[in-house]
Amino acid sequence: MPEVNTFSIVAYDPTTGELGIAVASKVLGVGCIVPWGQAGRGAIATQSAANTAYGPEGLELLKEKSAEEVVQLLTSGDEGRAIRQLGIVDAQGRAASFTGDQCNAWAGHIVGEHFTVQGNLLAGEKVVQDMAARYREASQKGEGELADWLMAALVAGDDAGGDRRGKQSAALMVYRQGAGYGGNDRYIDLRVDDHEQPVTELARLLEVHKSFFAGAHRRVKASAMQSND
Repeated sequence: MPEVNTFSIVAYDPTTGELGIAVASKVLGVGCIVPWGQAGRGAIATQSAANTAYGPEGLELLKEKSAEEVVQLLTSGDEGRAIRQLGIVDAQGRAASFTGDQCNAWAGHIVGEHFTVQGNLLAGEKVVQDMAARYREASQKGEGELADWLMAALVAGDDAGGDRRGKQSAALMVYRQGAGYGGNDRYIDLRVDDHEQPVTELARLLEVHKSFFAGAHRRVKASAMQSND
């Protein structure tokens, strides 16, 4: 199976309580592999020879453990940790990441306040640096919502060269209690499985989502405004 060499961001919005993930890669259907999350629990990105067990096991551990503790528990028990990469943010906004010392270069991560970015087999360190800088800028301005900030970070990573093998797929997930269709917690669940410009296409789909589910977006904005009052 192909390794999921990719770049991603997981983040938490302290105003709304939303948790989210944005990811892009030169692999088919990255949205079916890397992102895992649950409202009120956490968001997880597992990549680079991805151990998909990190998803469900990590979410279970997040019931009682912090992001940092879960990263430690998952990787310490994995004999393949040297080729793994993992990013987690918990429901309190604590973020942690791990990059195995045998991940394909360039590989690394940046942990910030309420977010972490990580990537491997990248065009260079600038990919994660630009992602982190763009996320901080977007979130501090407070324009839009978590999905917009995640998308801005992903675009920045793509513009900086992204996965050095090329482009194929991307995904955006945002978890918010009761905000998804029928009352589930998948407020935003968008995937581009095979496209020449997957990040650009994902950004377009986010705008379609805002139009199609305009009422849900208005409620999220109203909730954020009330929290800021």
